[in-house]
Amino acid sequence: MLSPRQQHCLKAIGIRRWVERASVTESAAIAPAPLTTESPAIVTASPAIEEPALPPATLDISLDSWDAVNHSIQRCEACQLTSNCTQKVPGVGDQKSDLMIIGEGPGHDEDIKGEPFVGRSGQLLDKMLAAIGLSRSQVFITNIVKCRPPNNRDPHVDEVQACNRFLRAQIDLIKPKVILSSGRISAHSLLNTTQPVGRLIETMHQLPDSQIPVKVTYHPAYLLRNPSAKAIAWQDLKTLYRILHS
Repeated sequence: MLSPRQQHCLKAIGIRRWVERASVTESAAIAPAPLTTESPAIVTASPAIEEPALPPATLDISLDSWDAVNHSIQRCEACQLTSNCTQKVPGVGDQKSDLMIIGEGPGHDEDIKGEPFVGRSGQLLDKMLAAIGLSRSQVFITNIVKCRPPNNRDPHVDEVQACNRFLRAQIDLIKPKVILSSGRISAHSLLNTTQPVGRLIETMHQLPDSQIPVKVTYHPAYLLRNPSAKAIAWQDLKTLYRILHS
């Protein structure tokens, strides 16, 4: 049985628990399974896309500290996104967290506030974290690109690659126990693949050239548009919980 706190969190996320009138036992059989500490198997994704070379002008920047990373992000002009955004969105949260959440790119609200995952998507993400006993301040949250793409379009390959050095530096500094990849752009960029998110969600992955496990899930914005997918996201959260407590 779920604890009262877990039931409350499921309700807040928007997952309805159906109960048959004839049998309480039957309804319990379809309820989400309780959290356990058993770690899932990890599948290492094989690289499928050849990454383009970094622009030569960006190769001489040392990114061995948070001050260096944040300063470099703020003065970066490596792609066209920097000329269209209101401000850069480096990331926010605990720089020593076991959990790093990586989304796709800043939207309108993020561009105004300078913080990732705000607005309705951020509110849902906060509820999802609360469902496994975490708050926003206990994790580190960032995006694949640090500037808002015009009209919230998908970032281009060169834009993703221009920001990749910043993201990799953040990962190296945090050394997270696990990465939660939120959305298609994030998953494709981190795992160097083109497989659909629905397929990637089915198993655990490993960040290329590292030992860090990566759990792929749907982006909160997708869950807001497709509430039926929240049940899948709940399973992803339980997997995340098991890894963090293993």
